[in-house]
Parts: sequence; structure tokens; C-alpha cells
Amino acid sequence: MNTTSLGRRRFLASTGGLVLGFFVPLPKRAAAADSPPGKPAALPAPNAFLRIGADGRVTVLLAHSEMGQGIWTTLPMLIAEELDADWSKVSAEHAPAAPQYAHTAFGMQMTGGSTSTHSEFDRYRQVGAMAKAMLVQAAATKFKVKPDDCRTENGFVISGDKRASYGELAQDAARLPLPGNVTLKDPKDWKIIGKATKRLDCPDKINGTAIFGIDVHFEGLLTAVVARPPGFGASVKSFDATAAKKIPGVREVVQVPSGIAVVADHFWAAKLGRDALKVEWNPGPPLDSATILEEFRKLAATEGAVAAQAGDLPAAKGTRTIDAEFFVPYLAHATMEPLNATARITGDKVEIWAGTQFQTMDQQLAAKAAGVEPSQVEVHTTFLGGGFGRRANPTCDFVTDAVHVAKAVKQPVKVMWTREDDIRGGYYRPAFLHRASITLDESGMPVGWKHTIVGQSILAGGPFEAAMVKNGIDATSVEGVSDSPYLKSVPNHRVDLHSPKYPITVLWWRSVGHSHTGFVMESLIDELAQAAGKDPVEYRRALLKDHPRHLAALNLAAEKSGWGKPLPEGHFHGIAVHESFGSTVAEVAEVSVSKDGIPKVHKVTCAIDCGLAVNPDGVKAQMESGIIFGLGAVLHSEITLEKGTVKQRNFHDYQVARMHEGPLIETHIVPSTEKMGGAGECGVPPLAAAVCNAIAAATGKRVRELPVRQLA
Repeated sequence: MNTTSLGRRRFLASTGGLVLGFFVPLPKRAAAADSPPGKPAALPAPNAFLRIGADGRVTVLLAHSEMGQGIWTTLPMLIAEELDADWSKVSAEHAPAAPQYAHTAFGMQMTGGSTSTHSEFDRYRQVGAMAKAMLVQAAATKFKVKPDDCRTENGFVISGDKRASYGELAQDAARLPLPGNVTLKDPKDWKIIGKATKRLDCPDKINGTAIFGIDVHFEGLLTAVVARPPGFGASVKSFDATAAKKIPGVREVVQVPSGIAVVADHFWAAKLGRDALKVEWNPGPPLDSATILEEFRKLAATEGAVAAQAGDLPAAKGTRTIDAEFFVPYLAHATMEPLNATARITGDKVEIWAGTQFQTMDQQLAAKAAGVEPSQVEVHTTFLGGGFGRRANPTCDFVTDAVHVAKAVKQPVKVMWTREDDIRGGYYRPAFLHRASITLDESGMPVGWKHTIVGQSILAGGPFEAAMVKNGIDATSVEGVSDSPYLKSVPNHRVDLHSPKYPITVLWWRSVGHSHTGFVMESLIDELAQAAGKDPVEYRRALLKDHPRHLAALNLAAEKSGWGKPLPEGHFHGIAVHESFGSTVAEVAEVSVSKDGIPKVHKVTCAIDCGLAVNPDGVKAQMESGIIFGLGAVLHSEITLEKGTVKQRNFHDYQVARMHEGPLIETHIVPSTEKMGGAGECGVPPLAAAVCNAIAAATGKRVRELPVRQLA
């Protein structure tokens, strides 16, 4: 067991139940950042993570957004465990935007980086333990016994033949002072944590009552669609709204910073109005994908900023050198629910409804757009129809759009982005080029490794630049290479980075830098194994001998996939193992290639060491989700530019994995007591390499550019 003493606490008693909350001071890293948004040092009001109603229902307020990753269930499990709550009476709500809900590491309210569960693991359990202590004290007074003579069970406090429900005790408990110390359960006593638990958000999502941003509606709400610049750096030169205003239902046409907004009674009228709008644009620079690739290649031939270095690379001597160049394209997030946000401005108060990952930034930038203080902006977080990083961007574009339009027309407005709007003018995972030159000794093991990476920085100019860009190195551009366990075993190595600047808006995309470094590193390792004439699993075992978590995931995936055993005719295995977000994932892809050169992924066997799996069902769901998400990028997804304009428009030409392409997926969790890692993103990075290594086994051809082209 462990005992914790809390720092500053806040307590709020409300009619009808107990409301409990507290604040945990930021760790030094976040506290040291320059003026972090929403810095929790100045708490304006008590915060609350837990409500217990008179009916005994326990409502957990989520500091993070539920976007399909399962924290609507996982975080309540933490509180319910320590509280000894009746799980059938536990529910969840999104918390409002407030400094009290700032991320325990990043200093702002946000959801990302696969951090939600481990960042709240202590804070939410402490809330549960504090509430239980107060309920026990209230029961002891009521029963006229000592607290030590009471026990808790399934939503009740019990002493001898006396018992009282949490609902009966909530009022009295709310009047008590907060306990100075709380004792958390020993893991051996856990009844909820670590058990496969059905998701709390599923019933409402199945019966259609769950509210996403796109579902928000109230009397007087108008809908707007914005005509946006056709290319990066383009701007409005002039416009003629005459035809647009003749569309029935169109109310107003106004210019806002993002373009020309057509405001109407409903979406279709706004869409037709935008189609009728005549806009003349000032063009942006004529960016072109082929030109960008050539510029990347020229940069890769020069020395960049050093991200990692050891030994004496020029002196590394071997018997063979492997040279390889990899390229991955710009990628869109392509969320299933198109971007949208609703804004209502009443006097000096602004209300926002949005499925968002970035509440603190939304609040601040919405306030700036409206000309009020952040404290005057109320953010209502809804469910998200997919985020993948898109709904956490430094300009909060979809939220500020709504504020600007609502301010211009002086009415509440929901601004809708079409999918074409987002795919042609949103944010993108940057394109990256990798160039590697690896020297092998006579036994086929690497003794020298030069690796150059070229791609735009996603952090430049954003809120995390000060903390995560050092000496010209954007940590997210090189993660998975500069800190690779493979490189640690190579005595002479150097990793360079070039971060060229283009007006293309770039952003983190699910698994961030690991989305390309996992592909490159695990493809290279497979090629080295082939050059050495060794089995890919055995080769990795030799290189990873000092990394037990990698070995555990690798061995489990190999065992469960039947690595080395006969496969159906024409089927081949490829394997990859990669650490990201504190977890290590190994995947074995079973692939065939048709006579026409079309690859098909039949099965993926996945093994993850994520430390403690709070909800094993949730971890498995995240692995399945990550594999399907990654499969789209392997087989289809690509953003290309021509004369400054994105060529792709919608799912017909920006394809993601289709249902018929979904492989059988098996996920196995490595039993582990290691520090908890993430699960939301780490299923993506190994997938591309596992598939492409299987393709190499099937065809003898190495895939060094994504998406996979027709192989015949």
C-alpha cells in the first residue's frame, strides 16, 4: 500500500450530494515552461472530479476528451476502485474547460500523446480514496462507532449489522474537512483495475443518444459553411455574394479570417450558397510534391542538426554497406465526423460546443477572437467522431471559425467543415525523407549507422516549441530513430535532421514521429537481417538482448503468430517491434500478393507491453484501431500537391482502409508490472514495417515509399 499527502485542495459541497476535487501541483517540466496556457497556479474556483448523488450514483468528471480511446471508462475505473463504488451506478461526463483540469504533465487541458490514463492514474485514485475516507467518517458518526470499525463494499459503508449507502451519506460527508492523507489500495486488493470492463459510452453510442459536436442544436442556431483559400498562402482578393444570397435559406455572407462565410438556416442552404459564391483569390506559392521531394533529397545530401551521435562513424569498418532512401507522404487526419464547432456570444459571455482535444487553447483563442477574457469563455466538450490529433491544433481553427462568424452575424452559429474542406486545407502529417547508410561487420551486425531525416517541424511556432525543440531538433521528427535501442547497440552512429519550412500546415498525426520512424527502422532491420542471412526474429533478439520489454513483446508476437511454422500457400510473415509512448508493440503481419501485385493483409498478430493494463479490453480495442488506422496509410493514403493545391478531396481519392480490407487481428498483452505506457497511438508504428517486410518475403522487393504501389 502507499500513502499520499495531497497539496492544495478544494472542496465544494452542493445540495443533494458530495462534490470532491483537488489540485495536484505540476511537475517541474511543465511548470518551467514559458507562460504555459491555463497555468494552474491561479485557481479561480474549486475543481471537481467526482459527484455522489443522493441516489448513490457516482458521476466522474473527465479532464480529458473521449474520442473513441476508452477513457470514458478507464478513468472512472480508477476512482471506482478506490471508492469501492457500485460499478453499475458509475457514469461519466466531460469536465468544463478550467485550469483545474490541466494535464498533469503538459500544463493545459488537452487530450493527446497517449497520456490520459497514466497521467491521471494517481490523481483519480486519490479522489476515490479521499471520497471513501469522508464517507466512512460520516458513517462512523451516524453509527456511533470508530471509522476503523467500518468497511466499504459496493457503494455501502458497513459496520456490524449497520449499513448505509453512499447516497445516504453524501450530504453528511460533504460537510466534513478533507482528509490530510489517504491510503491507496494495494494492487492485490484491486477488484476493478486490471479487469476487462465494458465501456460506459457504448450504450448511448449504439442507441444514438450520444451527443457529438455535429449533433448540437438549439433554437435560433444558424449554420455556416466557409469558402476557404484554394491553396496554402492564398487569400481573398474580392468576392461577389449576389448569387449566394439568392439561395433560399441563406441569411448572410460575411468575410472572416479563414475566408467567406455563408450563413444559413441549415447546412444545405449554406453549402449551396457557398457553391454560388464568386470569390477571386490571391494565389499562394506554387508548391508541388515532386519539387518538394527533390528539395528534400538535396538537403539529405548535406549535414543537418545532430540529433544523436556516438563513436567515430568515418572510422567504422565493415564488409558490407546497406544504403537506403525512404519517403512517406503528407497525410490527412480524415476524421469520420467532419470538423465543426458551435459558438454563442451573449453580451460578454462566449459559449463553445465542440468535440475538441484542446480545451485550454480553445478557450484562449476563442476569447481572443471574441475580444473577451478566457474566463468569459465556457467550453462544452462533446464526444469526438475521431481526433487523431486534428482537433488539437495551435490555431484551434475550427473553434475560432465559429466565434468569428457568430461575432460577425451576432447570432449563434455552427460552422461546418465539409470533408473536402479539411482534406484540401487542413493540417497534415508532414512528408519525411530518410536516408540511411549502414555498415555491417563480417557477422552481419551493424557497426556504423548514418541516418538523415528531412521533414517539416510540427512544433515550430506552436505552444510546445520552447519545451520540445532544442538546438534545432524537433524531438517529434527524430523520435524512434535517435532514441532507438538498435542504435544504442551500434558503436558508431549519427542521426541528422533538416526541418525545411513551407507554408503547408502540419500537425501531429496519430503516433506522431513514430508514424514514419517505426516504418523506416523496422524495414531497415529486416533488410539487415536478410543481408546477414539470419532469421528476422533471431536477428532482432540479438540486437535487443539488453531490452527485455522489446524482447517480451517480440517473443510473444512471434509465438502467437506461429512464426517459422508453415503458412497457407502464398502467405508470408513479416515482423516489426517498436517502442512509442512508453509501450512496446510487436506485430506480425500475414500477407499475400496477387499476380497483379496487389498485397492483401490477412492477419495481424499483436503483442503489447504497456505496463499495467487498467482495462485490458480497452487496450485490445486500441491495438485493433491503431492497426486499421495504420493499414490505410500503408495501402492507400497520400496527400499530394500540384501548383500549391492539394489534389485529394474526399474518401474516394484519399482512401483509408475499407471494411473488406480489415485483417483478422489478435492482440496479446504482455503480463507486466512495468511503468504504465500509452495504448492509443502505439499500435500504428510497427504495422507498415510488418506488412512491408512480409511483402519483401513474398516478392523479394523492398518497399521504401508509402503508400504501397502496385508491386507487379
